[in-house]
Amino acid sequence: MNSKRIIRTGIVIALAAVSAVSCVTNRKVAYLQDMQHETQIALEDKFEAVICPYDELDVIITSFDSELARPFNLRNTTNVNYSMSTGIAYLVDVYGDIELPVLGKIHAAGLTRLKLQEKVKDLLISGGYISDPFVLVRFRSFKIFFLGANGGKSINVSNERCTFLEALAMSGDMSVYTNRDKIMVVREIDGKMVSRYLDPRSSKVYDDPFFMLQQNDFIITRNTGYRTFQQSYSQFGTIMSAISSLASLSATYFAIRAYLNSNKQ
Repeated sequence: MNSKRIIRTGIVIALAAVSAVSCVTNRKVAYLQDMQHETQIALEDKFEAVICPYDELDVIITSFDSELARPFNLRNTTNVNYSMSTGIAYLVDVYGDIELPVLGKIHAAGLTRLKLQEKVKDLLISGGYISDPFVLVRFRSFKIFFLGANGGKSINVSNERCTFLEALAMSGDMSVYTNRDKIMVVREIDGKMVSRYLDPRSSKVYDDPFFMLQQNDFIITRNTGYRTFQQSYSQFGTIMSAISSLASLSATYFAIRAYLNSNKQ
């Protein structure tokens, strides 16, 4: 009986030691570990998103004379409480063009929304349509997509400016088991999917060209081996617990049987 107890105690100690090794340390999960008090890092404050094929845009044209502006809009713009989240959006086609009423096809891909505003305004003035146009262009849909061990999701960015760290904060899908030194950002550039690994634990992430996200970027995370090990350990622990219980029952059974046999004699 003593030998069995020693064996069971050894198994418990070994499992506890392995469990301690599998603990996730703070150095593996803490953000911006090398930043000190009052550290200053310059950011690209003039970042502007670039229009791409399949973007959805709101284009609103107004004037002091509302009747002049009416034919250039797919909706009524005389309502002062107008919300840009309603109505029909202009879809940028595969060639990078949008089709505006009266003005026709306009190439938008590669332009920022401010550049497109100026382009539409110039067309209205040079064409003699409106002498005092006001043009407002906004992204209807500025989405960032997430793929990880727990599934996928998307978030809609409201201000057309989203950093890598902001996206991670909004994702709500980061756990202590996420491999932070290899968080992948995937972006379409000139018809090719380009990927980069970013590490939010280092302040060098601010210098990465993918730190400022573009619409339709993918952020892909994956768990470390700790998660897999923990799951395997949990299953192994369950099996060992069952074996230990069976061993105890067997020992009890044979002890009772030996006791009964000795009484018979």
